[in-house]
Amino acid sequence: MLRTIFWVMVIAALAAFSAANWVPVEVRIWEGLLLETRLPALVIAAFLLGLVPMWMLYRATRWRMARRITSLETSLNTRSAPSLSSTNLEAAQTRNETP
Repeated sequence: MLRTIFWVMVIAALAAFSAANWVPVEVRIWEGLLLETRLPALVIAAFLLGLVPMWMLYRATRWRMARRITSLETSLNTRSAPSLSSTNLEAAQTRNETP
């Protein structure tokens, strides 16, 4: 719920900024290369240029940690599970049969 409210507020602020600053700007990339765009498009592109790589790093780290936790839980369960060999099984059966 809080995440949704946050993103709605970000989008509303971005829409208000875009409405107030809908002016063309020139961006000189290199000496002979000039890009003419609207200011909100430039701000959104810069925001996404910073957000997307960090979001992908976050998701990759979270996926890697989830796999590691699953692997550790599996190894813990296999170690703590009692293994019954044939001699242990026979001893357990004879113990259960005698009152």
